[in-house]
Amino acid sequence: MRHREQHRTSRVGGLRAAVLGANDGIVSTASLIIGVAAAEADQSGVLVAGLAGLVAGAMSMAAGEYVSVYSQADTEHADIERETKELKADPDGELMELAGIYVDRGLDPKLAHEVAVQLTAHDALAAHARDELGISEELKARPVQAAIFSAVSFAIGAALPLVIAILLPGSYLIWAVAAGSLVLLAALGGVAAHAGGASIYKGAVRVLFWGAMAMAATAAVGKLFGTSVS
Repeated sequence: MRHREQHRTSRVGGLRAAVLGANDGIVSTASLIIGVAAAEADQSGVLVAGLAGLVAGAMSMAAGEYVSVYSQADTEHADIERETKELKADPDGELMELAGIYVDRGLDPKLAHEVAVQLTAHDALAAHARDELGISEELKARPVQAAIFSAVSFAIGAALPLVIAILLPGSYLIWAVAAGSLVLLAALGGVAAHAGGASIYKGAVRVLFWGAMAMAATAAVGKLFGTSVS
């Protein structure tokens, strides 16, 4: 019976997009709300700014992730096309190249040649894509998936500080949004680190630090310009 292990790398693409989106959603929206509130804007102005930040940020994340990952996909497709042509033009040379890769990885030349022959007979292009180019089904670029993950996770992350601002308006708004968002960021960093097999504490502290810095900076800007205008 064939046993198929589930490794963390099989979900690294989706995890990366989801964590990045949620983290950016919390940090950017909370910072925006805090900055606008520090400028002494009224409740409706703060909420409109937060909602606008949510929509614009989600669309921006989707577009940016799609373009970025699509560029990776284009590179992968170009490499696959070139490898397909090389396999047709010089199959013996490609077989020797594949065997050389296995020799470099520790197999003796005879065994490496046998492995290369069998894998070439099974699926030559897949063997070269995986072992020569480093392209596998689990890790290949998926632009649409990355865009959707980023947009949805950003919107979810951005909605959290927005909900806090709705529930706790007035003089408590800035501190409530800051505290709530930092707790959420720490939890997100810890969960992401755990899912990736890293230290939960380090993941939480890392995200917490940069989130606090962003909120402090926007609060200072909002306070400065709010004071200048008034």
